Amino acid sequence: MGRILAVDYGTKRVGLAVTDPSRIIANGLTTVHSKDVIKFLEDYIKKEPVDIFVVGKPLRLDGSDSESAVHVEKFISLLAKHFPQIPVERIDERFTSKIAQRSMLEMGLKKKDRQNKETVDQISAVLILQTYMETNF
Repeated sequence: MGRILAVDYGTKRVGLAVTDPSRIIANGLTTVHSKDVIKFLEDYIKKEPVDIFVVGKPLRLDGSDSESAVHVEKFISLLAKHFPQIPVERIDERFTSKIAQRSMLEMGLKKKDRQNKETVDQISAVLILQTYMETNF
C-alpha cells in the first residue's frame, strides 16, 4: 500500500505531509520552494510509493474559490501531467494556516519559531492530510 501525500500549495512555498506506509498517521514531510516541488515529488516517489495526492482547495468563507485557486489549479494540472497514475483529491483548506499557528502556540513554540512560514505551511499540509483521512477512512 502506498502513502498518501498532502500538499499545501502556495506560489512561494509548498508544505508537504505524508502518511506512514499503513496510512494511520499523518506526518509533516518538508516545505519546498514552489518551483522545486515537482522535482522533489519525482525524487520522493522513486523512493516511496504514493497512491494519492491530496491538495488543499483554497476557498473563501462563502465557499467560492479564493484568489489563489487559479494557481492551485495550475499546480494540479502539473501533477496530472507528471504523475498521471496518481489520483488527486481536493480538501477544503480554509483556516488551516490559522489552526497551524494556534497549534504552534499551544505546543509552546517561541514567537520566532511560530513566525517561520515554512513550519506553518508544513503543519497546514498535515492538517489537510488529517482532514482527508478522517473523512475517507
